[in-house]
Amino acid sequence: MILARTITVQVVGRASRRSPGRLALEPTDAGETPDVAGETPAPLPGASRARRRRPSRAAAPGCWLTASLLAWGATAPAQDALRDSLAGDAAAEAQRRGEMDTAYTIKQGDFRMLLTPSLELDWNDNITITSRGQLQDFILEPMLGVNLSYPLTYWNVLRLNTTIGYDFYLEHPNYSGVRVFSGSMLSFDTYVKDFRINVHDRFQYTQDSAGLAAVAANGYYGGLDNFAGVSVTWDLEDVVLSLGYDHENFIASNAQFDYLNRASELLVSRAGFRFNPALTAGVEGSGSINTYDQTGILNNSIGYSAGLYGDWHPGHYTDVQLRGGYTEYSFDQTGPVAAPANANAWYLGLTANQDITEAISYSVSAGHELILGLQANTVEDWYFRPSLNWKFMKDLTFNTAIGYENGKQLLATQTAASESYDWFWVGLGANYGLTKKLMLGLTYRLTERFSDVGSRGYAQNIVGLRLSYLLQ
Repeated sequence: MILARTITVQVVGRASRRSPGRLALEPTDAGETPDVAGETPAPLPGASRARRRRPSRAAAPGCWLTASLLAWGATAPAQDALRDSLAGDAAAEAQRRGEMDTAYTIKQGDFRMLLTPSLELDWNDNITITSRGQLQDFILEPMLGVNLSYPLTYWNVLRLNTTIGYDFYLEHPNYSGVRVFSGSMLSFDTYVKDFRINVHDRFQYTQDSAGLAAVAANGYYGGLDNFAGVSVTWDLEDVVLSLGYDHENFIASNAQFDYLNRASELLVSRAGFRFNPALTAGVEGSGSINTYDQTGILNNSIGYSAGLYGDWHPGHYTDVQLRGGYTEYSFDQTGPVAAPANANAWYLGLTANQDITEAISYSVSAGHELILGLQANTVEDWYFRPSLNWKFMKDLTFNTAIGYENGKQLLATQTAASESYDWFWVGLGANYGLTKKLMLGLTYRLTERFSDVGSRGYAQNIVGLRLSYLLQ
């Protein structure tokens, strides 16, 4: 559904789109360093072979506490799906090597399952992300992470990764609810000669308003987002071709957002040439058909994008990715706000990741995009998100991150108004290993949104405390 930007910053752990202003993470494949969008890091099809990462503590509970500070401004779920369709899961061989050393709760032959329960308490001073009449609350969050892998053969691996929890608002229980974290997926990899085939179902059920820059003045945004699809990569050594398809269904969790219920057909492809082991470059393209169940708010659309990309891996611990091209949407006139026959813009994405030492790593992501909106037909924005992780002691890790987005949209959910906004957040976190299996995490986050539509600015502070236990 979202075509313009598919590059995201890689960090430890993953943030989810959850209840208003939440600091949640879900586990990823143990033994690998996950990226912000939730998949274990691997080059996009057409990139050089996956770089080796410094050994990490497999499935350490503390890694769950990191990405909430680093990816609050992540892209909309549909955009993640396009990236996932293009990139697939991690390279099967890298996954296999990691799974050989993965911690486990249950092991039967090659079958492994890791369970990680946790309990978190957050304080949120503005759960409705409003400028006036803010509501504050304490939120109690029991969670269970499940990582499952079963190699049917050396090259054919079945995986299930998910975290299921419940958000209990102590003072405003109407916001309480079950959630399935962003990044949950059932995935199967297989190889046929030079072809790698990935069949997957990626799903989440969350309620989150503060996690998206374009949403304001409503704490009920969220729902079930499901992507079922297949991707195929044809690796010819010097040339790599890839094609991916996903069918998306979104069902809102609250009647206020029923107008977002939709089905989308998503197609993405790449053709890359390896100029040398460190540099791969080529062309990319994507297309989407987006159909809403209701036609009273947003307009149905057909979109496409085309551009160039380059992946540079100068060393084992450094990645640089650059993308640029053109995006266009063609809208049906089905909503109350007249959409232009075509909306178009150029896109640009730059991502850099480096493990400087065993103790220090950083990531930076920046770019420009045109994406489908949630309270508007489209949003055009600039974004910038740097982060830094460092570990000065054996069992103590610190995390810092900031994010900024400047966007423009024509609101369709109220009296038609053109909005220009600035969205800024900063996060701090510390994780401490109380024992080998028990991890304590403390996080703080400040989010501010400024808008030229008076009622759509807000400030929010969140403090979170979490205990995670590795059942091993």
